[in-house]
Amino acid sequence: MKTLIEAIVLVILVIFIFLQNWRALLVPAIAIPVVLLGTFAVFYMTGFTINTLTLFGLTLAVGLLVDDAIVVVENVERLLHENPDMTPREATIESMKEIQVALVAIAMVLSAVFLPMAFFGGSTGVIYQQFSITIVAAMGLSVLVALILSPALTSTLLRQRSKDPEGPSWLNRKAPAVGRFIHSARDKFNDGFDRLVTNYRSATIAIIDRKWLALGIYGLIVAALIVMFLRLPTGFLPTEDQGAASIQFRLPPGATQGRTLEVRDQIERYLTENEGKNIKTLFLVAGGGGGGGAVGQNTGQGFVNFVPWDERPGSENTADAIVERASGAFRGFRDAQVFALVPGAIRGLGQSSGFTMQLQNRTGMSCEQFLAARDRLLQEANSNPKLASVRISDLPDVATYKIDVNQQKLTALGLNQNDINNTLSTAWGGRYVNDFIDQGRVKRVYVQADAPYRADPSSLGQWYVRSSSGEMAPFSSFAQTGWATAPSSLSRFQGVPAFEFQGQPAPGVSSGEAMDEMERLASQVEGTSVAWAGQSYQERLSSGQAPLLYAVSLLVVFLCLAALYESWSIPIAVLLVIPLGLVGAIFAVTLRGLDNDVYLQIGLLTTMGLAAKNAILMIEFAEQGEKKGMRIIDAALEAARIRLRPILMTSFAFIFGVLPLALSTGAGANSRIAIGTSVIGGMLTATILAIFYIPLFFVLVRRGVRDGLVVVRERIRRRRVAEA
Repeated sequence: MKTLIEAIVLVILVIFIFLQNWRALLVPAIAIPVVLLGTFAVFYMTGFTINTLTLFGLTLAVGLLVDDAIVVVENVERLLHENPDMTPREATIESMKEIQVALVAIAMVLSAVFLPMAFFGGSTGVIYQQFSITIVAAMGLSVLVALILSPALTSTLLRQRSKDPEGPSWLNRKAPAVGRFIHSARDKFNDGFDRLVTNYRSATIAIIDRKWLALGIYGLIVAALIVMFLRLPTGFLPTEDQGAASIQFRLPPGATQGRTLEVRDQIERYLTENEGKNIKTLFLVAGGGGGGGAVGQNTGQGFVNFVPWDERPGSENTADAIVERASGAFRGFRDAQVFALVPGAIRGLGQSSGFTMQLQNRTGMSCEQFLAARDRLLQEANSNPKLASVRISDLPDVATYKIDVNQQKLTALGLNQNDINNTLSTAWGGRYVNDFIDQGRVKRVYVQADAPYRADPSSLGQWYVRSSSGEMAPFSSFAQTGWATAPSSLSRFQGVPAFEFQGQPAPGVSSGEAMDEMERLASQVEGTSVAWAGQSYQERLSSGQAPLLYAVSLLVVFLCLAALYESWSIPIAVLLVIPLGLVGAIFAVTLRGLDNDVYLQIGLLTTMGLAAKNAILMIEFAEQGEKKGMRIIDAALEAARIRLRPILMTSFAFIFGVLPLALSTGAGANSRIAIGTSVIGGMLTATILAIFYIPLFFVLVRRGVRDGLVVVRERIRRRRVAEA
């Protein structure tokens, strides 16, 4: 919520700097709460809650929803400035004639970008859905406000230039020094912006004149985009500092509970002595746990709650940093494996972050061969520099006292397997016999061997089994005993024998790289296959859905623009601008060392919509100029001059609106940073580069269509002449 409030304040500040009119400022300022309240009503109808994901969407929407109101009020202000005799009502009517198509187009494009996200499956689809519905609802309400409420506000609040009151303003009368400073700053800003517009027009003419050079640079930008995107490490969700961590420890098979308790005490001693200032609660259990697999006296687990985020400032006191230090210290334990883990970003997809891989026996290998393959893969994984804390969920094979029964002797003695099982369960486990009344209370009677006769495996030779005929036979007469190893549990995945591997990527390695490395190592083990589970499965599913998501969004955008403008050329000119925004998003994420995860995909889709929005704002006016009889290049240059201010206003309003996301700290900061960084980087290049390329693409596309039509008509004319 703090981030949302900061975004609103920054957006309003940017609008005031450009408009320099508190009356004009009221129009988008009023639009923000109206659209937000309407979005909350949509939340109520869809059953959404105010959570991290919906607040992300609202923060992004704040930067988007003011764009429509800014476009309306800026165009009215421009008309009032250029036509001093025009009343605000007349300027509003004329303005809406010019921009209403652009407003509808922007809403359609942004909705077309985000709406396909709502129909994807899996946990990724749940995340996408909340973003999608939040932003689509906000954009739909925003365009309605821009078409209905904002024109009414501009015609009421704004003043006619020729009838503006003379004399000093209220601020100049009350605080002359402040008034003079503001007046001077405003004049300097306006003079500087006028020079910027002049230089921008000259640069645009130069780019159009040198179109082949500009297209070559555009090709290099697209190539750089592809290279950076392919080299970007992949992931699913960034790990979050949730104020907690977990501990898992495991000793060799057969280790006593006393040894396990000693390891527990060592872990407790390290955490209290070295991380005591960061720990609020510490809970360790010996003799249970084991990380989701089998339990035993040689395993244990623990839970750590950290102090609040404001009490552990600095990157060295984050959950990731604490866990990394602890993992380094625990690697020094000689007789135990200890793993310090950060909880996963989504509950229900694993107890910790990292990967979960199933090694499957697809070829029917024997148990011994499959165990050898498991051990070989585990050894290679733990020695790989890209992997850390690789472990088996199940406990290793344990020593087992084996009783090998000779069935022929068993039959000769008149015994069956059930008789043997009943004797063993009674002697070692106990067996219920009946009840008796003692001092008015009913008590149960159990039969069990005395402790000295069940404490040693050799005691088994002293036990006899009664046959159905009443004869007694010792175990030594029909069975042989000895020690062997046996698995603590038998696991299957997708109906196939499997071992579950869990692990973490090494510091500086993404989860996608770690999964690729595990898959590479597993491919070297013959007779096995790999399947992913939990969060890892969702990551693979998400990476497979991303190209389809981008393709569907681009297709829907193209079809919406083609239907709206009844032209195939204008959508092409708009879509050509999109890579100019995407390259900035990828570059910004690369600089900050972030991954290609779900939040980057959302950021790229947002950038696609915003880049298309800037193109629509300019191309709409260029098309209107062309319809009025202007030359294509003149129409493009005039549209560039007129729409530069609203493009910069809306772009900077959005950038400053999401800036708190990119600078976030505390709970859920990594997710906000991922989204904020990508959309800010994308919006910067979508603005700085696109304002020069939009006129160029419009001129090239329209000239290409015009020249193409001339060629087609000439061919048709020649064919008709030849046929005549």
